[in-house]
Amino acid sequence: MSSSANHAVSYPRFLVRLLSVATDGGLQFYAWMTFLTAIALVGANAWAHQVADGMVLTHMTDHVSWGLYIANFTFGVGLAAGGVMMVIPAYLYDDHAMHDVVIFGEILAIAAIVVCIGFVGVDIGRPDRIWHMIPGVGRFNWPMSMLTWDVLVLNGYLVLNLHIVGYLLYHRFTGRKPNKRWYMPFVMASIVWAISIHTVTAFLYAGLGGRPFWNSALLAPRFLASAFVSGPAFIVLLLLAMRWLSDLKIGAGPIRTLVSILRVTTVVNLFMLASEVFVEFYTGGSHTAAAQYLFFGLEGHNDLVPWMWTSIVFNVVAAGIFLTRKGIEDNRFLVAACVLTFMGVWIEKGMGLIIPGFIPSTLHEIVEYAPSLVEWKVTAGIWALGGLVLTVGVKCGVAVLSGHERLVKG
Repeated sequence: MSSSANHAVSYPRFLVRLLSVATDGGLQFYAWMTFLTAIALVGANAWAHQVADGMVLTHMTDHVSWGLYIANFTFGVGLAAGGVMMVIPAYLYDDHAMHDVVIFGEILAIAAIVVCIGFVGVDIGRPDRIWHMIPGVGRFNWPMSMLTWDVLVLNGYLVLNLHIVGYLLYHRFTGRKPNKRWYMPFVMASIVWAISIHTVTAFLYAGLGGRPFWNSALLAPRFLASAFVSGPAFIVLLLLAMRWLSDLKIGAGPIRTLVSILRVTTVVNLFMLASEVFVEFYTGGSHTAAAQYLFFGLEGHNDLVPWMWTSIVFNVVAAGIFLTRKGIEDNRFLVAACVLTFMGVWIEKGMGLIIPGFIPSTLHEIVEYAPSLVEWKVTAGIWALGGLVLTVGVKCGVAVLSGHERLVKG
């Protein structure tokens, strides 16, 4: 089909055609999708048991009321915000080499927001009562409640990214030049929105006066710094995988740009962590107890100590690799650095942030928390769901940008 014929294809027909191509592939594709689907179903089954029997199946208590689910939600918000790092060099600095690849950053943001919504959903003990938060139906309590701000920015960010990706892919398919009035304002809004979603999430914690571990003005900047580490690191891995597994030719320019960003943000993230540690331990006082528990253990309780020191080692090693020449030129070192920094931030912004906020409790009791098997199953299922969304989204992007034959001929 010629470009002029593509021009006549309506947007709904384009979506149907695109999804048919995106869900079709070879043996490797079906094996990967089957694997993710199986994990997602295991998670769905575990969640069904949790809904039926109650939150007693988790190891959360009155003392530690946020656990693995909210830890992953916090990290997922950062991953979604980090996807905007593709947008900044592409549009603010007019880097044309990034214009095609920026779509995959937006697709990552969509998948990450789906993951975030999933973790919030499973953390609600009675999900059938979520209608209480729907504006006009329940009591939304906006603008006083920080949680309602989080609902608005997360859903708004999802809608923004869906519009940008759909609009750019459709015009690329039809061969028409996108009208800047219909996507540039949304692109710029997505940059502000990406910062907003993680800032609001940080304010949710920092605004809880009874939890001194989170009462830091540096919490929101730390959230953003870690987001601009995990997001670009994952996108680098995604671009390398696409280079190896697809026909789309990804140049070295976008990857070099992202690695240049990582060389700065990994160091900034470690500097902010060191600043927080200095303030906690140098000033001393009773509020140091949570940090003491996290880094060295407290009164014989030290479940999180191995987690946190593993995170620090991962982040330091990754930062060291990024600052070397091999971290740029050798893909093996680059992959290792990206995996290490991704896992390091996952621990730091997950278990290393949420759990110490509750230990010791406001009554100075120490009640430790370790996720139950049900929580791990549900968590794996939600990440698998995100993987399914990401895989289909990436295939859609690759099909359009590479001019897939079936997509063109319909």
